[in-house]
Amino acid sequence: MAEKMSDKKKAAIASAAASNGQSTVGLRIGAVALWLLAIVCEFVALAVITESTIIPFLTSVPPLYQGLAFLAIDLVLVIIGAQLWKKANHINPASEKNPLLFWLWNNMGVIVCAVAFLPFVVLLLKNEKADQKTKTVGTVAAIIALLIAGVASYDFNPISAEQVEQYTNSTVYWTEYGSRLHTHNDCQALSRTAPENLHSGTISEAEAAGRSTLCKYCEKRDQSLIVQMPDNKQDLPAAANE
Repeated sequence: MAEKMSDKKKAAIASAAASNGQSTVGLRIGAVALWLLAIVCEFVALAVITESTIIPFLTSVPPLYQGLAFLAIDLVLVIIGAQLWKKANHINPASEKNPLLFWLWNNMGVIVCAVAFLPFVVLLLKNEKADQKTKTVGTVAAIIALLIAGVASYDFNPISAEQVEQYTNSTVYWTEYGSRLHTHNDCQALSRTAPENLHSGTISEAEAAGRSTLCKYCEKRDQSLIVQMPDNKQDLPAAANE
C-alpha cells in the first residue's frame, strides 16, 4: 500500500544519508546544556515570583514581572535546545526497532517541556505565600509557554536509521548522458537508451555520478519514493520491488 511521504521527510532522509555518519555530539551537548539552563530559569522564576529570592539589581521590577521574564527565558532555551536535538536526530537518526524508545528519543524536547514548566505550575499553586493574582497569571503564563514549546519541540517528520539505510542502498538507474535518476528501469524516458549507456546502482552512487534529481515520470508513477511493505516494518523505494 502506497504511503504518501511529505517532501520534508524525504528531504530529511536524503540529508541524513548525505551526512554519512557525521558526529552529532556537539549538537546534543548544546541541547542538554540549554535544557539544564532552562530548568534553572524555571526555579529562579518560581523563587522570584513568590519572593523567596530577591535579585538585588531587579528590586525595581515587581516580582510577578520578574517571574514572567524568567519563564520567557525558560521558553526560549527549551525551544532552541529542541531544535538542536532535532537537527542531531536528522543527521544521526535512531533505530525504530523499539517504537517507544524511537518516539521518546525523537521527542526528547517535548519531555523537557514538561519538566521545564509543570513543576513551576504545581509548586506555585501550592505556595501559601503567593496571592491569587500571582498564582493565576503565573500558571496561565507557564501553561501557554508549555504549549508553545511543546509544539515547537515536537518532531512532525521523524526519520529512522532504517529509512536512511534503505534510501542509501536503493537501486536506481541513470544514463550515460542524462541528468536525472530513475526509480524504474522501464521508465518511458529510458525507452531509447542503449543498454551500454544505462547504469544502475544505489542512490549514493547516482548522486556521486551527478544524478540527484528524480525523473518526473518516475515521480508521478511512484507518487513517492517510498512504498509500505506488507509486513509494515520497512519502507523501500519503489525500484526495489521491480
